[in-house]
This record gives sequence, structure tokens and C-alpha cells, in this order.
Amino acid sequence: MADRTTDTQPPEGLKANAIGFVDALVIGLNATSPAYSLAAAIGPVVALVGVYAPGVMVASFVPMLLIASAFYYLNKVDQDCGTTFSWVTRAMGPWFGWLGGWAITMTGVLVIGSLADVAVTFALLAFGLDSWAANEFVRQLLTVLLILVMTAVCVIGTEVSARVQNVLILAQVACLLAFAVVALYRVYADTGTLDSVDPSLSWLDPFGAGGAGLTAGLLLGVFIYWGWESAVNLTEEVEDSATAPGKAAVWSTVILLVTYVAVAYAVVAYAGPAFLAENAEEEEFIFALLAEEAMGSWDWVVLLAVSTSGVASTQTTIIPASRTALSMARRQALPTHFAHIHPRFRTPDVSTWWVAGIAIAWYLVVRQISENALFDSLTALSLLIAFYYALTGIACAIYYRRHLTESLHHFVFIGLGPLVGAGLLVWLLVESIGDMSDPANSYSDVSWFGLGPPLVIGIGITLTGVVLMVVWRLMAPVFWAERPEVADPDLVHGDKEH
Repeated sequence: MADRTTDTQPPEGLKANAIGFVDALVIGLNATSPAYSLAAAIGPVVALVGVYAPGVMVASFVPMLLIASAFYYLNKVDQDCGTTFSWVTRAMGPWFGWLGGWAITMTGVLVIGSLADVAVTFALLAFGLDSWAANEFVRQLLTVLLILVMTAVCVIGTEVSARVQNVLILAQVACLLAFAVVALYRVYADTGTLDSVDPSLSWLDPFGAGGAGLTAGLLLGVFIYWGWESAVNLTEEVEDSATAPGKAAVWSTVILLVTYVAVAYAVVAYAGPAFLAENAEEEEFIFALLAEEAMGSWDWVVLLAVSTSGVASTQTTIIPASRTALSMARRQALPTHFAHIHPRFRTPDVSTWWVAGIAIAWYLVVRQISENALFDSLTALSLLIAFYYALTGIACAIYYRRHLTESLHHFVFIGLGPLVGAGLLVWLLVESIGDMSDPANSYSDVSWFGLGPPLVIGIGITLTGVVLMVVWRLMAPVFWAERPEVADPDLVHGDKEH
């Protein structure tokens, strides 16, 4: 298979073999921000399905695992840091590929500011600086500074990023486990301060609360599992790039499943469904409430877990957006200056700083509107996430179409599985659009053009992408001359290196 990036790729590429499998796995895990994701989702999920929250998290895992399989097999034949952009372009053509790349980049822009804001807020609360946390100017200033620091870490080098991530994931997991152990101990010792309930295996049944609750819960599940593919965006910088990044993505989804189900059990058992449902609107601050109830003066442990989760994810969320922009620029799908590689650190410095700059601007503008507007922009994330994940699943089956009948393994794991995962995500995408069209379902509870703000934001970002794509097509048509391909048989069967 010809390498079509040779003519446009800068002479200095990304630093090969900079990190190993474990580092990639840790980055994939941190990109999902486990503690923050759980804190943001556990209250609303319990409000929807009660004690069956662990089961909904199991059900949410299924499409993620199927799409992770697509990432693994596509990375095996095309180790490009642009992941979905590159793969969809090769399988389905430049128009779909460009939109997939745009969706990935914009998810980072939408969420980075929120993650940094959560990291700052919970750090201030952990250290008893509640008045600072309540001061909008201080919070926003510290949030911007944190984004700048994490961006600098990303630019300085992938090895430094990996070392920072290793420390953050250890702190985060240790804090979460400490909370889970203490909460479950107090449940069984009957020393809890809330209406605790004994855990039951029946909680793993996602259908226990009925179909409507499951549908809404799965929409939240898309958010809490999202981010694991950051490991694959580092494919050009990971040892054994053909298989290690894909394995890291798959394993990160499995580890997330275990973590989410374990902590969900602890939270639901200790607090009881009534308390969680009553406080569902508190979003991530539900953990702050539970930490004080369950751990008393040690509540800072859980607050610190959410803070480190936000710090880690602020950094790792920059990676997919910046690497995707780099990949697009190398193929002339974006201006070539986005493909610049720092001569010393060998990281995509220009695209990284651009992503951070746009993310900061988005955060500050939306924050001036209202805190609820920021939450609405995060709700719009599910549209973009479901879109590019579904695209990836479909692209996998199309790209491998001549090999799907070679074995049952290929048919199930490369064809059927990714297509089922994509189908589930398309269904969730349609459900999301229907839900977001009602202004009453938004955090702001206001109407924009007769629709909910999250849907307007999602449509606005999509239309902006389409306009930019058409303009760039007219200005630089080289990329659009590319035609869809099929997977190289030699790469599929491991007869040669990509």
C-alpha cells in the first residue's frame, strides 16, 4: 500500500518508541477521567435507573469494546496518529474522513476547559480553600493557567507526559479505591449516615429499570467511557506501534468497566438510590457530598481523586485533538503549519498550542454566558463522540471487506462487531438529537431557535466544519483527490511492515 503522506510530511517526524505499552494504557485510562466521569454521571444514572446503575455501566461498555476492536484492527494496518481521520479517509473517502477529524478535534476544544475547571475547583476544596473555589475570577484564572501548564507538558515531550500520567493515575485509583473500601465497609458494618442498602448481583441487570432508563443511561455511558482512544493517537510514538496502542485501547475499556462497576456499587450501596436521585443535579459535586458523609475529615482523599482526574484528562484530551490536526495537515486537509514538529521535543507544537488556545477561548466565552451554558456544551459532546466512533466502526468493516470471509474471527471481530457497535451508537445519536431538541432537557432550560442549546451547539459545530471543509476544498484540492482503498493483504496477514 502506497504511503501517500511522504510528500507532505515534515522531515522531522514524531519521536518513535518514546513510550511503551503501559504508558499508552495509562494515558488511555486517564483520558477518560474516571473519577470525574463517575462523579458527573453517577447521580443522573441512579436518578434514571435506581440501583441498576452498575448494570447500565456494563451495558454502556458493550459498544465501547466493539469500537475499541475496530481501533485495534485499523491501527494494525495504518499506524497514523490521526486515527479516525486517516482510517475513514482510506476506507470511505476524504469527505467523511475530514468530518471525522473535525469531530475529534472539536471534542477536545469543548471539554478541555471544563476538565481543567473541575481540577482546579476540587483541588481548592481539598485544601480547604472554599472561598477561592467560589470566586469566579480566581477559578477561571487558575483554570487557564492549568491548561497552559498541561499544554507545555504535552509539547515538552511524550515521555514527560507519560511520567506525569503514571503518577496521576496511581493517585486517582488509590483515592477511588480508598473511598470504595470505606463506603462498603460502613455499609456492611451498618455505620453509614445515609440510607444504605446491601449490594446485590441483580444490580448488574441493565434492564431492571425498564427501557427508557436504559436508553438515557447509555447516553451518559458514551461520555464516561469516551477518551480511551488517546492511546492510539500516540501510535507513532509507542513501541510496537502496530499492536501495542490498539491493545492499550481495548484493555483500558476493560479496566474502566471494572473500576466503574466497583465504585458504582460502593456509591449506590452507601448512599442509597433516594439520596443520589435527590442530588442528581449536583453533577460532579455529588462526590464532594458523599466524601464528607463517608470519610469525614478524610474527605479530601476523594476530592483529590476528582482533581487529579481532571488534571490528567486536561492533558490527555489535548493529545487526540493535536495529533489529529497534525495528521490532517500532513495530508493537506488543513494548512501545513499545523504539521510543524518541534525540532527538539519532536511533538506537534503548533497544533497543540492552537488546540489549547481555542479551548481556552471557548471556555472563557461560554463561562461568561453561564455555568449552565458550559454544561450544555458538554452535553453536545455526545453527538460528536457517537458520530466519529460510529464512523470508525463502519470504516473498519469497509476497509477490511475483502478479508471478512477469510475466517470466523475476522467476520466477528473486524466486521460484525464494529458494525454492531456503530449501529448502537447511531441509535444513541438519534436518541440524543430527539432528547436535545426539547429545551426543557437542557441545563439552561432555555430555547435557542426553538431547540435545546446542546443541539444548537452540536449543529453549529457541524455546520462550521462543513463550511471550513468546502472552503479548504476550494483553496487546496490536493487532499480531495484521494480515493477509497481496501486493506493491504500483506499488512492484514503480517507479511510486511507498514
